[in-house]
Amino acid sequence: MSKKHFETEAIRTQIERTEFLEHSAPLYLSSSFVFEDAEDMRASFAEEKDRNLYSRFTNPNTTEFVDKICKMEGAEAGYAFATGMSAVFSTFAALLNSGDHVVSARSVFGSTHALFTKFLPKWNIETSYFKVDEVASIEKLIQPNTKILFAETPTNPAVDVLDLEFLGEIAKKHNLILIIDNCFATPYLQKPIDFGAHIVVHSATKLIDGQGRVLGGVAVGPKDLIREIYLFSRNTGPALSPFNAWVLSKSLETLAVRVDRHCENALKVAEFLESHSNVNFVKYPFLKSHPQYEVAKKQMKQGGSIVAFEIKGGVEAGREFLNAIKMCSLSANLGDTRTIVTHPASTTHSKLSEEDRLEVGISDGLVRVSVGLENVEDIIEDLKQALR
Repeated sequence: MSKKHFETEAIRTQIERTEFLEHSAPLYLSSSFVFEDAEDMRASFAEEKDRNLYSRFTNPNTTEFVDKICKMEGAEAGYAFATGMSAVFSTFAALLNSGDHVVSARSVFGSTHALFTKFLPKWNIETSYFKVDEVASIEKLIQPNTKILFAETPTNPAVDVLDLEFLGEIAKKHNLILIIDNCFATPYLQKPIDFGAHIVVHSATKLIDGQGRVLGGVAVGPKDLIREIYLFSRNTGPALSPFNAWVLSKSLETLAVRVDRHCENALKVAEFLESHSNVNFVKYPFLKSHPQYEVAKKQMKQGGSIVAFEIKGGVEAGREFLNAIKMCSLSANLGDTRTIVTHPASTTHSKLSEEDRLEVGISDGLVRVSVGLENVEDIIEDLKQALR
């Protein structure tokens, strides 16, 4: 049978029906599974049979969710996690040994930065950073013990774009494992494996759920690497719950139509902000003014749901802007049906020094907007009145 289109795979990839012939996959809220006899139990634990043993290992609902993400990303295998950060940590913990080295983009999610600087060093694993506008310096950072090259693109919260093809070529040249956090783009807009990535991780909490309901994460890639991640996770316990997996699998059925509208709204919001006299600059991948516009057009289908802009007046103006917001939500989440506004310098990144914030593109007046699915005229009207 020929390969189906993205939207069809998202809807029609399902676990086998039971004897009840249900149209929608049922919930398997069971911690464990039974065996027919002693030999069945022995063979199952010896992995001579491909079956569910215990929901910390696999469960029909998590299997369906992972299978969908694998088809979307073009990956061989995967494992689902309780959160996006458990996917990131477990992937690194499974693939790195004491004494290994990581090269990463400096613009990474705050908890990933903490992982690199506070926790992995406890196991003698060091990380070297490169700036997103200095990717030519990557090769200078590679050491004999470098094992992983890591980046997220677009970045959080400054919405910079890294060239996946370039990263893939470096990883291949130096025999590194390229891991890409594809959370902002989703597999609908961007497929890092097509450009040379080995493993793709997601916080499924964001656009994959898309409605701010459940936490989840996933990592997909080649069978041999995912096997290592599975064995680590099977023993350490960061598994996704069957209920959350069921919710996320159903969410994937509408991912394409939701992301299309997110992107349509976000581009209009970005164009409005770019024309506003109280805004210094706007960062959105599909604006021609974006520094990596050509790269974004090469590797992304559309620009995504996140817009970053700098409001005139610095930190105080950012706070006043948040206080003036009426309809949009003030929240730390993103990728929701509801538009969410954050001011990183006074909230999520307030503990960083000004120098550290500027290194990752977070100026005093930077505002991040996760553009939702409301009527775009209402979103723009709320931003317009707050900018006054």
